[in-house]
Amino acid sequence: MKNALVLHGTEDSPNSNWFEWLEVELTKRGYKVWLPKLPESETPNMREYVSFLMNNDFNYNSETIIIGHSSGAVAIFGLLSKIKTKINSAYLVSAFKDNLDWDALDGLFEEPFNFAEIQDKAEKIILIHSDTDPYGPLEDAKYLSEQVNGKLVVLKGQGHFNTGSNPKYTKFPELLELITQD
Repeated sequence: MKNALVLHGTEDSPNSNWFEWLEVELTKRGYKVWLPKLPESETPNMREYVSFLMNNDFNYNSETIIIGHSSGAVAIFGLLSKIKTKINSAYLVSAFKDNLDWDALDGLFEEPFNFAEIQDKAEKIILIHSDTDPYGPLEDAKYLSEQVNGKLVVLKGQGHFNTGSNPKYTKFPELLELITQD
């Protein structure tokens, strides 16, 4: 069964940016979509996120895709390390590899990631990043894509892929194209 999980970022919600638009577009294409409000997203914590995402009715399977933005993208690493099934694909938008000197993000990095294990839990991992992201450096995305043998897609001048960086990000057709071309 084709399904999709969409994870928002820090201090964000499911009804911001391009998340609801993506939910509608994926639903049109036959996906059952879960777009949850992550718990205490102002101080994301990997253990809390993974527990929340594992203790629900969402069925992780070989047709599952997971999309995450910012700290939601980082949360994908923790989730992939815990699920038992290999999923179809993971799309990490504006991911980063450490707390970016922001104490609120410490809870995402309490335990190191086992990238070899993470890589084995998805048929493909695609990182989407901008060369002008004010939060996550492009070098972080390059590092992460190397660690998981992922594909890095760099879109020039797009900031953090949110409406704060660019008002056009109530939609994200480039991401939808990456998802549907496979």
